[in-house]
Amino acid sequence: MVKVSNIPQRIIQRLTQALRRYRDNSQIARKASEIAAHVPALRDTRPVVFFKASTGPSDFTYNNAFNILAAWGLRLQGVPVIHFVCNRGMHPCVMGTYRLKPATPPPCNTCIAHSKSLFAGADASWFGYHPDPTLEIFLAKLSVPQLMTFEYTHTIDGVESPIPLGELVTPGLRWILRRHNLLDDESTRYLYRQYILSCWNVAREFSTLVLRTNPQAVVVFNGQFYPEAVARWISKRQGIRSFTHEVGFQPFSVFFTAGEATASPIPLPEEFEMNGEQDALLDEYLEKRRYGQFSMAGINFWPKMKALDADFLTKAARFRQIVPVFTNVVFDTSQPHANIVFTDMFAWLEQVVDLARLHPDTLFVIRAHPDETRPGKESLETVQDWVAQNGVTDIPNIIFIAPTDYLSSYELIQRSKFVMIYNSTIGMEAAIMGVAVLCGGKARFTPYETVFFPQSAADFRSQAEVLLASEKVDVPEAFRSNARRFLYYQLFRASLPCDPFLTTSVHPSLTRFKDFAWDQLLPERSPAIAAILEGLLQNGDFMLKE
Repeated sequence: MVKVSNIPQRIIQRLTQALRRYRDNSQIARKASEIAAHVPALRDTRPVVFFKASTGPSDFTYNNAFNILAAWGLRLQGVPVIHFVCNRGMHPCVMGTYRLKPATPPPCNTCIAHSKSLFAGADASWFGYHPDPTLEIFLAKLSVPQLMTFEYTHTIDGVESPIPLGELVTPGLRWILRRHNLLDDESTRYLYRQYILSCWNVAREFSTLVLRTNPQAVVVFNGQFYPEAVARWISKRQGIRSFTHEVGFQPFSVFFTAGEATASPIPLPEEFEMNGEQDALLDEYLEKRRYGQFSMAGINFWPKMKALDADFLTKAARFRQIVPVFTNVVFDTSQPHANIVFTDMFAWLEQVVDLARLHPDTLFVIRAHPDETRPGKESLETVQDWVAQNGVTDIPNIIFIAPTDYLSSYELIQRSKFVMIYNSTIGMEAAIMGVAVLCGGKARFTPYETVFFPQSAADFRSQAEVLLASEKVDVPEAFRSNARRFLYYQLFRASLPCDPFLTTSVHPSLTRFKDFAWDQLLPERSPAIAAILEGLLQNGDFMLKE
């Protein structure tokens, strides 16, 4: 008999993980079968296609759950639903990529087992992989810059047109490689080629499905990673409505949109004014956030917050004014939407550092985002490395705050002349605190009057010079009120609550179903499902009703 103490720890961990996945899949399959048993006769209407290859290959993530809950809500209304499901159809998918060993096959066996549980009793269209040797030979000659802009002319649906395969795969490649500026090395070229080949395979398979089923709508996760990105691209070209979803801004909540979910295009009605109850609800949230008491998709970014220490205050006292500079994670899926004024966040930081050199009487405090060092998602192109490589800490009027230094951003804001951000949410909070915000990247709140958002790099510099030179910064009152209105809408109208259905799992990024009854997914019992159904079927705005 083998003693447990003699079994290597890695084997115990793998067995424990396999057992947990088996239990999770069994629970999911039971719930899927329960839903299938209560699906009414299907309406005589075109189907809705769901595709979520990038929500996690083997485990039950939040976005995995949101996708299936929305599909179940439709099916319980008699709406035909088709799940487009991978059956070893990508080599590899984004979430199945092993960055340090790119040639390692993705975890298809566990992924397929998970999918079979999710889609028990559902209409699933499984797709495999069909090589294109001609394309493979051609791609072998290309460099990373050439692969990035690669287009492929095709006639898979009867119309000849170029499909921007390089552009479609780039955001996912940046995300998995944890950097914005991609290296032109063999490892990166290999992944680029494999992603483009797999993207082309998904394009052909999805086009076939669309031609066969003529769906009324397509629902995909995120829309940034190449499997869903190419499905959405084909849908738009075919004139089919497409929708994306992401984790919401409250625990156990989802955000749906007809636009790009990672850009969070939240409609804020001009006539919306907050009442006393809404103000109190927002103030309660903001008070908790200022102490780090918030999370997204189960992740708590601030395990603690500390006050400004005596050394910082002593140094700050030697300067006329303080300007905090809040950065982002450069490979995050929000960044393609942000890079409008500057080519990327580092180009913006270069200008910020130039401004610091020209204004030695101002203390610039560059704060790295805490998510840069999140375990399992550590950035390989960090602000910390950029600062070191460019000698930024040698500049006397710049302080750098590392991602692991949980110094209170709110105390910094309270002492600031104004705040610089790229597209961070902290800019919206600073505006609510009555502080001027100069924004370098497009953010979800910049379409509304909340911050100063110059439309060119030259205008950004000019606006910064004006703010730095002024004795007192006049902040339009509309900035504060609009920021409050927008944040309220983001938290309490756009974030659709799924907590009646979901609970926490063994890992913060994973979830499990609660023991809920099937009829809780009816729109009359779930405000979230009601908003999703109205958005998908009736061109609604995916906002909760008050």
